[in-house]
Amino acid sequence: MPRKDDLIKVENAELVNNQERLLTRSEFQGLANVPPEIEWFANITNKNTKRAYEKDLQGFMDFCGIQTPEEFRVVTRSHIISWRKTLETNNLGSSTIRRKLSAISSLFEYLCEKNAVTHNPVKGVKRPNSQANEGRTPALSDDQARILLEAPRKDTLKGVRDRAILAVLLYHGLRREELCRLKVGDLQLRRGVMYLSIHGKGDRTRYVVAHPKAIELIEEYTHHEKVNHYDDHKGALFRPVRSKKKDLTRAITPDAIYKIIRAYSRQSGVYFEGIRPHSMRATAATNALDNQSDIAKVQEWLGHANIATTRIYDKRNTRPEDSPTLKISYK
Repeated sequence: MPRKDDLIKVENAELVNNQERLLTRSEFQGLANVPPEIEWFANITNKNTKRAYEKDLQGFMDFCGIQTPEEFRVVTRSHIISWRKTLETNNLGSSTIRRKLSAISSLFEYLCEKNAVTHNPVKGVKRPNSQANEGRTPALSDDQARILLEAPRKDTLKGVRDRAILAVLLYHGLRREELCRLKVGDLQLRRGVMYLSIHGKGDRTRYVVAHPKAIELIEEYTHHEKVNHYDDHKGALFRPVRSKKKDLTRAITPDAIYKIIRAYSRQSGVYFEGIRPHSMRATAATNALDNQSDIAKVQEWLGHANIATTRIYDKRNTRPEDSPTLKISYK
């Protein structure tokens, strides 16, 4: 991993700036000597991305025997290819290998920018097909989605909350982490239309038109007498209904969303092996495309950086009802 002393220098500099204090001469000199490898890592602001990249970076460093940041500058494409083959031998999923390669590539792009290296050795290294794993996410049929939306009870706080959660997932195609990050104030009026402000990957914010049904269920939940947090604009939108720590104002966790999906899918009879929160996202995307939404708009709506990822959900050319098999008639 990057040297702790160098990271502390950068973190201390941020603290200095926050306190509106000028750098001392030694602090200035210390920051001037921080390797660009450390700068790159310190500049990642998203905690989840930073945690994932740290793990990926450490794995690559362990594989190559890298002990100092400067040693990255002698890495060649052969090192990257050898590492990729090792990851494949360990039976890691395609999306995991792609993410690990992307982390290293991001570092080298920054090193190129800083003229620390002449080229990015990850470029030209073949990556696993992005559809290999992501395309396997099962989606619900329209009937299954309707049944799941009606599964939670209407007369309990948990049921009211969970109906709103399912509606937000199925009508807006959010990732479960994005749903957990929603604040009450993220449901906002813009030019006369209600939007959800979504805080997505890479600290990117996108605005998604809120579905009327979801708005109705969110308002029912936030005005419920047991929470009544509709005016707590900076507070978490979706919160636990019980907690061992007795803190019911914190945000619901991604693990809790997973359990909610599994529980209601079993209860309603729409359960199948592999169903998970991402299935709600796949369902929303597939439904939008089936109903003639422009694929570029769906890409923006889902927050995909690459339209190739969006195409995974486009089943319009593979619908069984359009198969020539079903057109055959021997009357």
